[in-house]
Amino acid sequence: MPHDEDHAAGVQREGGLALEKEPETKQPQRYKVLVHNDNYTTMEFVVMVLEVVFHRPDTEAVRIMLHVHQEGVGVAGVYSFEEAETRIAKVARLAREHEFPLKCTMEPE
Repeated sequence: MPHDEDHAAGVQREGGLALEKEPETKQPQRYKVLVHNDNYTTMEFVVMVLEVVFHRPDTEAVRIMLHVHQEGVGVAGVYSFEEAETRIAKVARLAREHEFPLKCTMEPE
C-alpha cells in the first residue's frame, strides 16, 4: 500500500524500495527580438546591426531588413530573456552612437 507522505514527496515504491521520480524540467521561456521600422535609420545600418549583433549572414540580414521595411517589424532572432536583453541593449548603444532611432523590443515566443 503506498504511503501518502511518499506520494506527496514524489517517491514511488517498487518491490519495497523507495525510488524518487525524475524531476520534470521545463524549457526556459524564449523571446523573439523584434526590429522596428522607422523613417530615419538607413537600410545599410539595419543590415549591419543584423550581421554584427545577431550574427546573420549577409543575404539573411538583407531579407530580414526588407521584411522590416515592408511590414514594419521583423524578427532578428529568438533567445533566452537575458540574451535578448543584452542584444537589445547592444542595438540601442549602436543606434545612439550612429544617431539613429532604431528600436528593438522583445516578446515571448
